[in-house]
Amino acid sequence: MEKIPSFNIDHIKLLRGIYVSRKDKVGGDTVTTFDIRIKEPNREPVMDNAPLHTLEHLGATYLRSDPDWKDRILYFGPMGCRTGCYLLLKGDLESKDIVELIRKMFRFIADYKNEIPGTVARDCGNYLDHNMDMAAWESRKFLTEVLDVIEESNLIYP
Repeated sequence: MEKIPSFNIDHIKLLRGIYVSRKDKVGGDTVTTFDIRIKEPNREPVMDNAPLHTLEHLGATYLRSDPDWKDRILYFGPMGCRTGCYLLLKGDLESKDIVELIRKMFRFIADYKNEIPGTVARDCGNYLDHNMDMAAWESRKFLTEVLDVIEESNLIYP
């Protein structure tokens, strides 16, 4: 069995950032999968499930509500390794095309003060596993250390 493309990325050299993971043709459209890498793999602690789950709920809500992007959002959710999230968008896009969208999403999460959407048993399969304070902390850290000072090395896989 061949290794899938995401397992061919050198995670030892991978920095935090926004990367094009793959592009797929679906019918006549291109779907671009982005690797939103919040943690440096194997070099810093991964996110706990609760804040990552909260980040998923708020991020998906934000993205699917953004007036300019909502019709292109196909999926937003966590990586199994808990070092980031995947974002699938309709369109042939590059990392630089979504920096501002991702910056606004993480700012939204960092500043969020209301009830987390979808945190009742009827709406979520693990509704008790959330941590808003840590989701906001992780978002502020990613904003200040990566998104607000983003460089080419944070946009192209090593």
